[in-house]
Amino acid sequence: MADRTESSIVIDAAPGVVLDVIADFEAYPEWAAEVKDVTVLAEDGDGWADQVQFTLDAGAIKDTYVLDYDWDVVEDGTGVVSWSLVSATVLKAMTGSYTLAAEGGGTRVTYRLAVDVKIPMIGLLKRKAEKVIVDTALKELKKRVEA
Repeated sequence: MADRTESSIVIDAAPGVVLDVIADFEAYPEWAAEVKDVTVLAEDGDGWADQVQFTLDAGAIKDTYVLDYDWDVVEDGTGVVSWSLVSATVLKAMTGSYTLAAEGGGTRVTYRLAVDVKIPMIGLLKRKAEKVIVDTALKELKKRVEA
């Protein structure tokens, strides 16, 4: 799973505002089209989600999976939010991250994602699916934050 997809976008809001939207998992079904349901399973003492269950319906891929989160961010919201797959039905592996950096008056968000599925899939198709997921997520995040 060494291959991954990466893309960036600049959002017209402070890093802390962007981080708050990323951390508000229960609201994902309101703005992330493929996410149908989200349940926070565990939080650390600071209120950051440690484990989150997602129900995804992305056309060809439908799955319910649990991600483990790591929050390496500072008070202003800059830093890295990363995750890895704990359990799933269709997914075999998933690692990803959002890197938030102040840029001008806004935030540059870089999204990295690597996914592997249990069903056989050509690498080129897998990377294309990752690119669609990453680009869609960044556009939807930008729209939600700037609304």
